[in-house]
Amino acid sequence: MKLAQFLALLPPRELWVFGYASLMWSPGFAFREKRRGFVYGYHRSLCIYSHRHRGTRERPGLVMGLCRGGSCWGMAYRLAIRRQRAILSALWRREMRNYVYLPRLVTAHLDGGRRVSALAFVADQTHRQFAGDLDVERTARLVAQGRGGRGHNIDYLQRTLAHMHELGVRDPRLDRVLVRAKELGSDPCG
Repeated sequence: MKLAQFLALLPPRELWVFGYASLMWSPGFAFREKRRGFVYGYHRSLCIYSHRHRGTRERPGLVMGLCRGGSCWGMAYRLAIRRQRAILSALWRREMRNYVYLPRLVTAHLDGGRRVSALAFVADQTHRQFAGDLDVERTARLVAQGRGGRGHNIDYLQRTLAHMHELGVRDPRLDRVLVRAKELGSDPCG
């Protein structure tokens, strides 16, 4: 979906952005408020081949996407109404370059019981870069080999897990992937 199409669907009110991976620790935009929150109906998954930020076409890495089912804790950011268009334009350049995500308005449940409408980037399961549900070993090999414009894939996973842990969220599968990726180090074939 193009940004103009998404903007046409937005009601004229405050907008929140839900971050579940790098947007938790590096949002890259100014916000009026930041709150811990979760969404129902989606879970965080290392399910998207990265050919730019955390890998290359020859040696892809993996980045997170939201996939159907379960729930997901993350950070919700409230945007200033007058800055929404500029912030969304920057987010589209960052997240929607290859259209591997589907921008969706989800209900984010914030600490304290408040519910807000938030933009979330959901994995497009029909996209050629959608990796799906890979086993721990295959996932770890891709993470170990991935290195792109924003750095090493292991660092991306490590930072995401650190921020999840700060929120009190554990994902034993992703923890195993990180341990195995570190074991593999710079030799993902070994």
